[in-house]
Amino acid sequence: MESEARTVAELVARRWGDHRPGLWCGQAALTHHEVAAGAAARAALLADLLPRDAVPHVGVLLDNTPEYPLWLSAAALARAAVAGINPTRRGAELARDILHTECRILVTEQAHLPLLDGLALPGVRLLVTDAREYDDLLAPYADARPDASRATPADRLLLYFTSGSTGAPKAALCSQGRLAAAGRSLAGQFRVRPDDVHYVCMPMFHGNAVIADWAPALCAGAGVALRRRFSASRFLADVREYGATYFTYVGRAVQYVLATEERPDDRDNPLRLGFGTEAGAVDAAAFERRFGVRLVEGYGSSEGGAAIQWRPGTPPGAVGPAVPGLVVLDPETGKECPSAVFDPAGRLRNGDAAIGELVNRGPSPFEGYWRNPAAEAERRHDGGYWTGDLFYRDTDGYLYFAGRTDDRLRVDSENLAAAVIENILARYEGAHAVAVYAVPDPVTGDQVMAALAGTFDPAAFTAFLDAQPDLGTKMAPRFVRVLDRMPVTATNKIHRARLRKEGVHCADPVWWRPPGEKGYQRLTSVDAEGPLVSREALHPCAARDSNPGPAD
Repeated sequence: MESEARTVAELVARRWGDHRPGLWCGQAALTHHEVAAGAAARAALLADLLPRDAVPHVGVLLDNTPEYPLWLSAAALARAAVAGINPTRRGAELARDILHTECRILVTEQAHLPLLDGLALPGVRLLVTDAREYDDLLAPYADARPDASRATPADRLLLYFTSGSTGAPKAALCSQGRLAAAGRSLAGQFRVRPDDVHYVCMPMFHGNAVIADWAPALCAGAGVALRRRFSASRFLADVREYGATYFTYVGRAVQYVLATEERPDDRDNPLRLGFGTEAGAVDAAAFERRFGVRLVEGYGSSEGGAAIQWRPGTPPGAVGPAVPGLVVLDPETGKECPSAVFDPAGRLRNGDAAIGELVNRGPSPFEGYWRNPAAEAERRHDGGYWTGDLFYRDTDGYLYFAGRTDDRLRVDSENLAAAVIENILARYEGAHAVAVYAVPDPVTGDQVMAALAGTFDPAAFTAFLDAQPDLGTKMAPRFVRVLDRMPVTATNKIHRARLRKEGVHCADPVWWRPPGEKGYQRLTSVDAEGPLVSREALHPCAARDSNPGPAD
């Protein structure tokens, strides 16, 4: 592994003369050398197209096509930065993302041109990668060679949007040095070799695919296989076709793969590792049983402010050990939370006290947000980087993820973490996917609502809840929405903002436990209009920010 490279530009340039296959997408294939040459041509074109006084930002509105890594590589060589534009955004929100990041060039494809119809994008030049004019533009630069001599580790390379459940998405910054270091670290941790093939099926406008999948492959000189858009039904076929050995995932992607029809030859595949977040211990175990592939759950805040690496000996359910500086703090008092207490079965008993926000008081590679000092101030304060994520820590120093701070519920003056309740409900036999979120209580605080994709039997569910020793008295869902399929964002994370916004006012059947009742019954329109179900639960956007924008 060529670990000494300090910039992404150096890593790109080193592939010049490497004629091994290096990039696949569908039936298209490029060698490493062809990728380096293509990046050099685009870097030269970019240098001529960007106005001298412009911020060197290039918007990329593409699916996972070969043009995406080519433009990432080109930007590194040209000392420019790529702003990943989310194709699920629409109208004014889409225009806002492009203009906010000051993109003077927008690289896109014909399939996405309708998204741009009618948008006011003054000063933005379009490059359409599957148009004849694009090839004509590149032709004069066909003999360009990659030159990494001017690039520095401090050069800005990525602006990738991240957002919680409220407010406009924030454009997090990532330099060439940080991306190269992240790729080098992961390549070393997972022993990535030049003959490995990384399967990139998560969208490249999101940090996960670039930082955790593309970058370590680039550092190790490994191949990259692209899936234009994630497809659970094509997952195993792609892995076999490309000889993929490594992939990353976020959100519900693993669940969707597990929901495909099982075959006796599922374990006949070249994969050796999957790395990601939010698969959960139950699904990770099921994936390994079925496909013979270990999933490693990691944690890294999207902005780079804190990271946890899995190590051998990490207990089941834990993400990894806390490095010096990582602490779990009560966000209200700023004091460190007590260690978690577990029952003999390993289930959390003191979640109300032990769960807090993960804070990094040590060195942080967080490089800020583009033109958003207020958001930066929310992250950096009181001597630390506040991640916005909930964790708890055991007596041996291992950390356990408990959800986003946005997902905390306040029920009868008790703080609850949605992820903890979700982990319990995931044991229910009929559940393929579970999401827990708050709807307003008629008097004060929140009520627990769960969305469950799968089959639901009210009597069996009630019995299941009664049998869970770690289900606190305030954790049982007041409302259960039963869906065929969970709504997700473009990055396959559960669309919690949409679920919260809809509350009980949805087309799906909703079951509820009236106060004083033990069992569940169908929620009727009469119930929904009654005093025991708050008006805000019907339309919670009246009480909460209703922006259902994409999560990070």
